Amino acid sequence: MLTDNNKFFHRKKIFSIFLIFGGIFVFLFGRLVYLCVWQSEHYSQMADELHERERSIKAARGRILDRNGEVLADSRTVCTISVIHNQIEDPQRVIRVLCEELGLSEDYVRARVEKRSSMERIKSNVDKEIGDRIREYDMAGVKVDEDYKRRYPYDELASKVLGFTGSDNQGIIGLEVVYEEYLKGKAGTILTVTDAAGIEVESAGERRIEPVNGNDLVLSLDVNVQAYATQLACQAMETKQADGVSILVMNPKTGEMLAMVDVPEFNLNDPYALPAGTAQNLTEKETQDMLNSIWRNGCINDTYEPGSTFKIITAAAGLEEGVVTPASSFSCPGYIMVDDRRIRCHKVGGHGAEDFVHATMNSCNPVFITVGLRLGVDNYYRYFEKFGLKQKTGIDLPGEAGTIMHRKEDMGNVELATVAFGQSFQITPVQLLTTAASIVNGGRRVTPHFGVKTLDADGNTLETFEYPVTTGIVSEETSATMREILELVVSEGSGKNGGIEGFRIGGKTATSQTLPRGSGKYIASFIGFAPADDPQVMALAIVHNPQGVYYGGQVAAPIVRQLFENILPYLGIMEYNQVDEQN
Repeated sequence: MLTDNNKFFHRKKIFSIFLIFGGIFVFLFGRLVYLCVWQSEHYSQMADELHERERSIKAARGRILDRNGEVLADSRTVCTISVIHNQIEDPQRVIRVLCEELGLSEDYVRARVEKRSSMERIKSNVDKEIGDRIREYDMAGVKVDEDYKRRYPYDELASKVLGFTGSDNQGIIGLEVVYEEYLKGKAGTILTVTDAAGIEVESAGERRIEPVNGNDLVLSLDVNVQAYATQLACQAMETKQADGVSILVMNPKTGEMLAMVDVPEFNLNDPYALPAGTAQNLTEKETQDMLNSIWRNGCINDTYEPGSTFKIITAAAGLEEGVVTPASSFSCPGYIMVDDRRIRCHKVGGHGAEDFVHATMNSCNPVFITVGLRLGVDNYYRYFEKFGLKQKTGIDLPGEAGTIMHRKEDMGNVELATVAFGQSFQITPVQLLTTAASIVNGGRRVTPHFGVKTLDADGNTLETFEYPVTTGIVSEETSATMREILELVVSEGSGKNGGIEGFRIGGKTATSQTLPRGSGKYIASFIGFAPADDPQVMALAIVHNPQGVYYGGQVAAPIVRQLFENILPYLGIMEYNQVDEQN
């Protein structure tokens, strides 16, 4: 029998329990009200999303056009075929039709049709005609979504410049990756409602968020100039059995690239194809290394010793600093002693007495070494940096290599002497072309580039690209003197095989030996520009390891001559007598 005291504590315990449960009830009721009233929209959206199936709608990638509007890259419509297991009503029919239409094995299709997943892709990049045919079968659970595949109408043309896209339609190399943000567009979405079993609710229909297509990219590249330069490069590669040939063509006033060739090139529509005769047992790494080598653009990714074409830079620095004039006298006995090193001229017997103009026409090593030594290490290095040779050009292509040059503190007279005539350091072809352009165009260092502007679907300009220009590289007087001297190099000197009757052409030849010395491998090159008095086009041809005759004046100069013979009239550059008649 409970005492009064015990009854009191018993009632208090019951009351406490009542309060606890009452509190829990009030909390849960309040939480329920909060979720049902204040958070109803949020959870309603979550419920919808739980029953919504999302499929992506690819955006059409923007086209790439040459300077005349010629299409270099566009996108064709293809289809992606997928299946949704829970929605398939007649799996045997689905398997049979997809096997027949897509040319796939029954085991492959069956495994994907019977796989319990939200969506299983059967095949991508299916021709639109086949995709439309599969859609007409109206099979439940089979989805035909339109996609886009990149197409390059000219196959190999400008392959290392344009680059290509991957299976996700994103740029991988070249201009395709540099201008990705302009070309890619924005994907859309298809939203369908499903029940608890994952089957689409037909009455709910579908919601679409339409894709936004990418913008077109207009280049400075001219498909006709590129095509002819490629033809010449392939001919030189075959006739000289060379390891490779590069040709760059640029407007030296603006930096616009008209062509960039680096053969052998590859088929943009089949970029993963390996050369015929490639071993079949390559590892994944070996395969990728080979592909990287095939895709590599030697015009910007690789460096080389420029040889005598670099004498343009030494001459300009010497004239600008005043350590030499066109009339300065020299004597070449066939060699020059620098400290304890005997450095010979390419003409074993020497050139004898000559002024600086004729030394340049003769490409005389001892004279250019003398000019370099007169400048001294500090001055020469200062001009090297002033001309922009220690910086990258900033060309709108990925992977540009930098100059490989001695540190100033490590340069002695011998290193200075070899640099002065283009040896013992390395630069890229595009760097040499850009620097030479700044010396003959009045002293303006332009930025080499391909991208000009972007267009919308109606052809309206959205953005015009601008590029840095550095002025005061050399004085106008030095630039004019260099143009005159280099014109004489072609008309009367070592570059005469680059001349064209009726046109004023300036230029410089080079023959350099590849490393290691004594390998017996050479690089023949020639840089030319026209008209010599007012350069509007500049070209550099480089032939790697030509067999037989390997001199730049005999191997590379004729390439630029043939190029100019065809493209100068095309570009509206007239013979000098026609210019005189108009004046």
